[in-house]
Amino acid sequence: MTSRDIQPDNRIPAADPPPDPATSTRNRRLSIALGVIVTCQLMVAVDSNVVNIALPEIQSGLRMSAQSLAWVFSAYSLAYGGLLLLGGRASDILGRRRMFSWGLGLLVVASILGGIAPNGGLLIAARALQGVGFAFAGPAALSMIAATFAEGPQRTRALGVFSMVTGLGITLGLIVGGVLTSFSWRLVFFINVPIGLVTILLARRYLDETERHRGTFDLLGAIVSTLGMVGIVYGLTNITNGWTAPGTVIPFVVGVVLVAGFIFIERHAEQPIMPLRLLGNRIRGGAYLTFVLLMATMAGTYILLSLYIQDALGFGPLVAGLAFLPMAVVQFAVAKWAPKIIARFGRKRVLVTGVVLMLAEAVWLTTTTGSSNYFTGVLAPFILLGAGLSLAFVTLNMTVLGGLEPRDMGAASGLLQATQQIGLSLGVGILTTIYQSARIAHEHTGATTHDALAHGLSTAVIAAVAFAAAALLISLFVIKEPKQPAA
Repeated sequence: MTSRDIQPDNRIPAADPPPDPATSTRNRRLSIALGVIVTCQLMVAVDSNVVNIALPEIQSGLRMSAQSLAWVFSAYSLAYGGLLLLGGRASDILGRRRMFSWGLGLLVVASILGGIAPNGGLLIAARALQGVGFAFAGPAALSMIAATFAEGPQRTRALGVFSMVTGLGITLGLIVGGVLTSFSWRLVFFINVPIGLVTILLARRYLDETERHRGTFDLLGAIVSTLGMVGIVYGLTNITNGWTAPGTVIPFVVGVVLVAGFIFIERHAEQPIMPLRLLGNRIRGGAYLTFVLLMATMAGTYILLSLYIQDALGFGPLVAGLAFLPMAVVQFAVAKWAPKIIARFGRKRVLVTGVVLMLAEAVWLTTTTGSSNYFTGVLAPFILLGAGLSLAFVTLNMTVLGGLEPRDMGAASGLLQATQQIGLSLGVGILTTIYQSARIAHEHTGATTHDALAHGLSTAVIAAVAFAAAALLISLFVIKEPKQPAA
């Protein structure tokens, strides 16, 4: 062998093929589309809390009575909860991007009216109009995820971001509300205007209009479902006035009767606003019920902790909002990894784990005493709640939206958000009522205010334990693993 036979290999290794420009453009477009969709959900979550922080300033600024002030919250909840089913069906028939843009446009108008409101009457009307806007934009946003992202890893990641933003928005609402109110309560309305307008413009450019499905509006069903939802939500929000108070019992009973009538109407309607086949599937029906119970658990404990850390621990509004940041950080991190966790362990195990974490959070809070502080009594429940919410909500969203016919995506999304609103009202109404009763009763025994507040919290969250335990049973015995879990 000569030196000629041993020659260095100077050939340049083959380079990786260049990325496909079409694929890169499509991925970028999908990322922007997801950003537009979740911005709407972020606004929904923020607006549920941002105005609540400003209520004391609103009351003094517009000289509103306590009863009128309560309607600033109730008007929004009733309009939003009552029209969700109609909003979901409208997106199926009229087009999801169209309803998304129209709903946000209505929100922008309502926010301007709220920001310039010279009296309580116009402010309450503006809040109701905000609820109407979100009732049409919200279901369209969630159903557009199902329509835009293919079922599997792509949709799982999108739903993970959607669920993460939902929880983050609740905490962000407290923080933003505290900051803006320190300047002027009117800013909590005006902040929606630029965000809403930019989101509408981006939606028209980056969101594709979905196929419209021929059909007519079930007008009778729409009216009966709206009145029924309003009655139920109104009755639940009035639980704080007493379990047997006429303002609680009458609207709730009337609402339940109307919902029963609504189901009868839908059974015989040619074009139902809520196709009963959505509930005919046992697994999907179990997921809807689990959503009600977990929202009651989350909302109830969330509101109680907001009261507790301000009234008992002495945190101001802004510091109280910052106190929720650990929950938001954990929720962000867990939601980011949720698709890989689901791919490895399957939906059912991840769902059960999330529900168990939320149950553990509620059980932990039952041990609250007068000597508890933020680090010993609140921080750990926040972490458990943040992790549990991400795991449970992502898998439940996948269960509800998986395997749907395109014509039913809007209706399914509207029903999902309606169940969430019922769960929210149920949890807040029941837990705050127990909290107030237990606190007052403990004060009458001669306990200090701090001890009474701790006792009220530890007693009220027993109801949250019951909600989470019921959700765990449904997760274990009703909701099954799909035949082909997401990769």
